[in-house]
Amino acid sequence: MSPRRRDPAARPALLDIAARLLTEEGPRALSARRIAAEAGSSTMALYTHFGGMNGLVRATVHEGFTRLQRHFDRVRRTTDPVADLTVLGFAYRCNALDNPHLYGVMFGGALLGGFSIGEEDRQHGRYTLTGVVQCAARCIEAGRFRASDPALVAHQMWSAVHGLVTLELGGYLLPPWNAESCLLAQLTALMVGLGDTPSNAAASVASALLRMPGEVMAHDDSRAPEPDAAHDARPGTRDAVG
Repeated sequence: MSPRRRDPAARPALLDIAARLLTEEGPRALSARRIAAEAGSSTMALYTHFGGMNGLVRATVHEGFTRLQRHFDRVRRTTDPVADLTVLGFAYRCNALDNPHLYGVMFGGALLGGFSIGEEDRQHGRYTLTGVVQCAARCIEAGRFRASDPALVAHQMWSAVHGLVTLELGGYLLPPWNAESCLLAQLTALMVGLGDTPSNAAASVASALLRMPGEVMAHDDSRAPEPDAAHDARPGTRDAVG
């Protein structure tokens, strides 16, 4: 008997369904039969691709960070490293909105029950920060940020955007303090806090906004804020983006 061939289209469907079930219904909803039925596949496909349920959960976490890396990879390197860093922040948010169920599993928002991820899985996630660390180093080398550890700057960026996105996915950010207005003000304030001048930070955020349709929202530009509003997104400014 010839070995069973893997259907490459089945794998992402199984991962998306597992992430959705974990996020919406918890680990008790995970069963090979239910996942296969929703994917229009067989239970054997799950074991062929992942070796079992725990392998599926781990692969779901890895897939989430793989998709995040794809968003980061679309961000161009330019002569304005602060704008580049800002676009990376936009890309992080875009990935979360594109993959909300995976996002919940990646960071433990979805309870995993008896399924578990280990330090190796978390390190896989941390590795996606490599490009952010490198961009932060360029900001420091350019004299835009004060001397600091680029990895620390990257973690500050990660913490800031992650918290905002978590609130957005939870439905807590509403006009006039919607996600866009809060994100622009938060990123501008972060850049100033790291050593940039308010005017330079605002200019870089405005430049980053103009790059969103081509780099961050290549497939969906419906979430792009109005570029002209970036100049009002300075720390402490109320009318950032309506």
